[in-house]
Amino acid sequence: MEHALRLIPDALASKISNVAMLIEDESPAGGPTLLGLYQGIPLTERGATSYGGVMPDSITIYRLPILAICNSYEEVIEQVRITVTHEVGHYFGIDEERLHELGYG
Repeated sequence: MEHALRLIPDALASKISNVAMLIEDESPAGGPTLLGLYQGIPLTERGATSYGGVMPDSITIYRLPILAICNSYEEVIEQVRITVTHEVGHYFGIDEERLHELGYG
């Protein structure tokens, strides 16, 4: 995941704050199989005075589902990059439709 984070443009990476980056084996039971998940309050929904005393946002990458869809080390690296970028997009308030349009679906 560190390699994928280094690929995020500095102009965006410098704006990421109070976000925990996590890696887990599988997405939560009972839900859809996910490659990654952003949990928190997107920047576009934070008020200047109403965002305080909250737990850090989190981006979780799910290792086993990514490994299941990839056939090589290079594919894993690329899929992690796409997944991390997708979840960082949610942090910035970008919705699913737009992320798909940008190639981060």
